[in-house]
Amino acid sequence: MSEPGTPIVKHALPAAQWPDAATAARSRLFSSARIGPLTTTSRSWVPAMVPWRATDDGFVTPDVLSWYGRYADGAPGVLVVEATGIRDVPSGPLLRIGHDRFVPGLHELTNHVRERSGGRTRLFLQILDFLSIRRRPEKEKFFARFLAVTPRHRDAVRERFGAAAAADDANVRTTLAGCDDDVLRTLLTPREFRDYAYGAREEVSDLHLPHVRELPQVLPGLFADAAARARDAGFDGVELHFAHAYTMASFLSRTNVRDDGYGGSLAARQRLPLEVIAAVQRRAGADFAIGARFLGDEVIAGGSPLADAVAHGVAFARAGLHFLSISKGGKFDDAKQPNVGEAAYPYTGPSGHECMPTVRSDARGPFGRNVELAAAIRRAVRDAGHDTPVVAAGGLCEFTQMEAILQRGDADFVAAARQSLADPDWWEKVRLGRGDEVRRCLFTNYCEGLDQKHKQVTCQLWDRDFRDGAAVARSHDGKRRLDAPRWQR
Repeated sequence: MSEPGTPIVKHALPAAQWPDAATAARSRLFSSARIGPLTTTSRSWVPAMVPWRATDDGFVTPDVLSWYGRYADGAPGVLVVEATGIRDVPSGPLLRIGHDRFVPGLHELTNHVRERSGGRTRLFLQILDFLSIRRRPEKEKFFARFLAVTPRHRDAVRERFGAAAAADDANVRTTLAGCDDDVLRTLLTPREFRDYAYGAREEVSDLHLPHVRELPQVLPGLFADAAARARDAGFDGVELHFAHAYTMASFLSRTNVRDDGYGGSLAARQRLPLEVIAAVQRRAGADFAIGARFLGDEVIAGGSPLADAVAHGVAFARAGLHFLSISKGGKFDDAKQPNVGEAAYPYTGPSGHECMPTVRSDARGPFGRNVELAAAIRRAVRDAGHDTPVVAAGGLCEFTQMEAILQRGDADFVAAARQSLADPDWWEKVRLGRGDEVRRCLFTNYCEGLDQKHKQVTCQLWDRDFRDGAAVARSHDGKRRLDAPRWQR
């Protein structure tokens, strides 16, 4: 993570050195590989991205089919479908798999991807759980309705403003609502101030909440049911989402201070993830691929560093996971303060930059920035006697860069999200020796800005390009096309 005050540089894209078809055919990138019970056609990987194209009820739509169909046109070795909720609860236009009614639409999706890729792409579904987060409230509303007034508040207000200000709860609320933020920081607990200034957010250590306390009893079954539905829908495997700002990542984090055997020590923090893995394995069967995406470094104060991630990777490999996909950061803990009426977004702070680094970065730059995390985890897994494949990601965008990562043994698969969004056909273009036709990502995070606002995600390189004359699906405001133009071979 860059230190405060570190100079920011605008980096140029790395020079591209595209192979001819014969060189590509001999490369490690385009060689087959094993993932547990599966064989992939290449070591190329498109990680999960949320495009905001499902219905508000979590069902697959024609726009969802088209989104993944375009990635399938490029025939990556592995395509991971977006983070999909395991609970049957409202979650906006995000895919869900918390009930059997979602299976037919997801089955249509798997059939569509196989048809568009000619059967060359393995399809995994990323499944996750998340806790409640609320929008930042209006100041008056927070103190009138949401703050639970306690004797501590009454005593603090009385001491600072006099007895009349603390005469009853209504006076305490009115007095607090009239204070500026500097004063409020002295009168509220850190958690109360965060709820006021950022919006309330549940944490896995909130054992006073029954549904949070019961997570270890509930989540293994929910993940196992979701994996079984994914199998029924025709997916080749699932990716357990143990990364970023979500429930399972929070159990793994050093910030997890539960005192019920599921927090505190490294072994206790790994306990629920390992129980989830075991439940999914029992339900899904040995011929279904099961892997996890987790953080190589949380990049937050008091969070888990690489040493923890190395230990997690070895534990997951020992437990029999078929792949380990490594990410970094993306936490709520250091997110920027949202506007009133909006929710905090976990990719706006320093840890978010480490997750999705842009061309505006410190001297290290964004390209391949996080490969060392995957490499360290892979070395430890190999030293422990396991051959579990490891997936590297983060600013990967060019053939020689990716081929070098694979040749060095830093990773077994290389993942590119933003470059694949910029040009869904790019894997196929490179494989055929036509790399000079690749539409290269600019790494400005235009796409991430749309995601932050919960708008349908597109790329600035093509979303206003209508020159092909096709009758294409457009964004809700009608200004952007939703899919990249087809490659004219």
